[in-house]
Amino acid sequence: MRPSGLYPAVAASGFRRYATYRVATAAGVFTNTVFGFILAYTYIALWSERPHLGGYDQAEALTFVWTGQALYATVAIAGGGFQEELQERIRNGDVAVDLYRPADLQLWWLASDLGRAGFQLLGRGVVPLAVGALAFDLALPSDPLVWGLFLLAVLLGLVVAFAIRYLVALAAFWLLDGTGLSMLSALIGLFFSGSLLPLTVFPGAFGDIVQWLPWAATVQVPADTLIGRHEGAAVVGVLAFQAAWAAALLLAGRSVQAAATRKVVVQGG
Repeated sequence: MRPSGLYPAVAASGFRRYATYRVATAAGVFTNTVFGFILAYTYIALWSERPHLGGYDQAEALTFVWTGQALYATVAIAGGGFQEELQERIRNGDVAVDLYRPADLQLWWLASDLGRAGFQLLGRGVVPLAVGALAFDLALPSDPLVWGLFLLAVLLGLVVAFAIRYLVALAAFWLLDGTGLSMLSALIGLFFSGSLLPLTVFPGAFGDIVQWLPWAATVQVPADTLIGRHEGAAVVGVLAFQAAWAAALLLAGRSVQAAATRKVVVQGG
């Protein structure tokens, strides 16, 4: 296979791989939908007391909830996907075989993860958002351009989320067990991505800082783009913010990968 067609094939393989787990997908849809209702009624209680909390009205806040549920499995900010598999391959030494393949290790896993994310967006994302739109008054846009910008923001958020998890996975080159680091990364991701609460709700300087962290690019920015909080030049600004973090984290991953391969210490191999 020519190099130009390798990574699209890997992405397609990743899509098909997750498409086979139909029962798990159905369970995930049910879980995301139920948790969406729990969060939605919590938000209703909060916004009833503070009608413009975080700068959102209630319809926008509820849209944020259901967008977050649609993206939860897609961006896998709490872990999952390739991360555990790569860590295991590092632990048992199989990564040495991966490094000898005529393919870039980082691009291989990125392509695979984009395929996984594509299925999760369609398989676990569309239904919870549709259910939320039927059950609540959401502030969903009617302009196709806004939906297009939202999908672009989701794509950039996926790359950022991948780059974070790739760095966490590579830590297994130095750690005997990366489980603790993975759990810490998942907790940080849930808190700072906007999955639980919009980052604009956090007060003062802390609220300003968390909106500049890379996790904000995974959920907060796509959700705000869908709601329409970014218009004109502001849209370009937030997309550039995502792209900058994606580039910086991918470069960091390449640096760590280079250091790991120079170390030539593969646990178990």
